[in-house]
Amino acid sequence: MAVPNNILQQVQTYQMSGLAYLQNLCCFVSIANTKFKNFQDLEANLGDTVTFDLPPRFNTAASLVATFQSAEQRVENLTVNKAANVSYAFTAQQFIFNVEDYMEKFGKAAIEELATEVESDIATVCETAPYRFYGDGVTQINTFGQLANALAMFRNYGAAKDKVRVVLSDIAQSNIVNSGLNQFAPSRNDEMAMSWEVGRFNNADFYISNLLPLHTAGRVGNNATTLTVVSVNKNASDEVTSIVFSGAGASDADAVKQHDRFQFNDGVAGQPDLRYRTFIRHKVSQNPVQFRATADAASTPAGQVTVSIYPPLKASSGKTQNINHEIAAGMQVSVLPNHRAGLIYSGDALYVGMPRLPEEVPFPTANQVDEDTGVSMRQYFGSLFGQNERGMIHDVIWGKTLVPEYSMAFIFPE
Repeated sequence: MAVPNNILQQVQTYQMSGLAYLQNLCCFVSIANTKFKNFQDLEANLGDTVTFDLPPRFNTAASLVATFQSAEQRVENLTVNKAANVSYAFTAQQFIFNVEDYMEKFGKAAIEELATEVESDIATVCETAPYRFYGDGVTQINTFGQLANALAMFRNYGAAKDKVRVVLSDIAQSNIVNSGLNQFAPSRNDEMAMSWEVGRFNNADFYISNLLPLHTAGRVGNNATTLTVVSVNKNASDEVTSIVFSGAGASDADAVKQHDRFQFNDGVAGQPDLRYRTFIRHKVSQNPVQFRATADAASTPAGQVTVSIYPPLKASSGKTQNINHEIAAGMQVSVLPNHRAGLIYSGDALYVGMPRLPEEVPFPTANQVDEDTGVSMRQYFGSLFGQNERGMIHDVIWGKTLVPEYSMAFIFPE
């Protein structure tokens, strides 16, 4: 029994060290909301789901005569659907003569690899969740003016005022700081010159990542093709859920890819300029109407392509009204090319769940939660009976979700 107890003590030491390593290196993990309903304290399996509420939506009537509307609870799901592990093994001779004193290094290296896997997966929410965006995928983001404009557009639509966070490309941050040093802002510039970081600006906290997802666009976006609306498809709530466009090129299987981002163009002859309405009270904002494709779409021999969209777009009155004019034939859209997607969000709307994994009985197991981040990892050790092989496994399960209306993608050229 002495050996298992001794091994278990070592596992616990590595576990705590590994948590600190993950917390320090990973931007998305460290800023994500992991605290609701004590999900980090639960034992769970792949596929387990926790549900949390979103603020209800209502519509205002310009009258003292009340017309009662239905009260609808809005919910979002966080499903633990990801798993990863790092494992390694040694013979008894290797462990005793070459490895035992070096095990802390192996443990840290394994956690670094596992951390990057988790972090890069969480970062994909930048590509898959927001439907609004700032940037065109061609113009570099390299000035404080662009940061201010992006935050203004983010708030103009309606945004939670607390915990506004921006995740930039690490390369873009250097150019932004360099441009800021040319401005006359002595106090700010002294601090930036010392850290070479944006830090806090315009009531938002800035972070950087070298793991921002790269979106590979369809041929329409990469060819800078302008699409023209032919017709729309609506659901029972009078919301546009897909749009038929012309101009995509004949019989192109790669015309549109899932998560391609679209924007209605201004100044089209005979057509009004489309604008989003504010999320609360549905007033016309200055945000152009943008959306993302929810699935790949191929074009027909005639060059038409039907794009399923998010969010549904509705011009008629009601709780989900979000645009100022009906989408009509002849309106035009542009599509972003390949790009890297950063993020603006507020209100702690990025959720990550990493519940505890069960002990791997009869193997010595350590399973520890970091109380600051909610990160939970398991590490266990075992020997293959009679085969002179002993192995160490670090593993984790997790899920993530970003509430779309609380976020905007920050678009950087690839």
